[in-house]
Amino acid sequence: MAPTRINRSSSSSTSHSQWSYDVFLREIKPELLKAIEESRVAIIVFSKTCDDSKWCLEELVKIMNCKKERKQKFIPIFYHVDPSQVWNQKGVYEESFAHHEEDADEEKKEKIKRWETAMKEAGNLARYDVKDSYE
Repeated sequence: MAPTRINRSSSSSTSHSQWSYDVFLREIKPELLKAIEESRVAIIVFSKTCDDSKWCLEELVKIMNCKKERKQKFIPIFYHVDPSQVWNQKGVYEESFAHHEEDADEEKKEKIKRWETAMKEAGNLARYDVKDSYE
């Protein structure tokens, strides 16, 4: 998920302070979808929390569609996650998908099915598994 950084400044009579916070966008912007389509290679990093984000799952669906339709190259990287958990949706992924399915209407269930399919396809591709050690 791509956060947008917003900086706010406020002032008082005695001091100036500045803070920032992340705002996560609710939908994928057309510019990002176009950038995915026009890319030659897509790299997806699967982590323990990537499937918590609907945004990330929608990006994955788009990338997998581009792989099929445009023959886009795709490199999955598994960061502190066993690849079998991705293609089987087990462990943290099973919990996350169960959470997505709570109170899901038919439209959301279809979306979840697309996410699951994309995860399975991506998990079955050649991969690079990042471990804690240096090898």
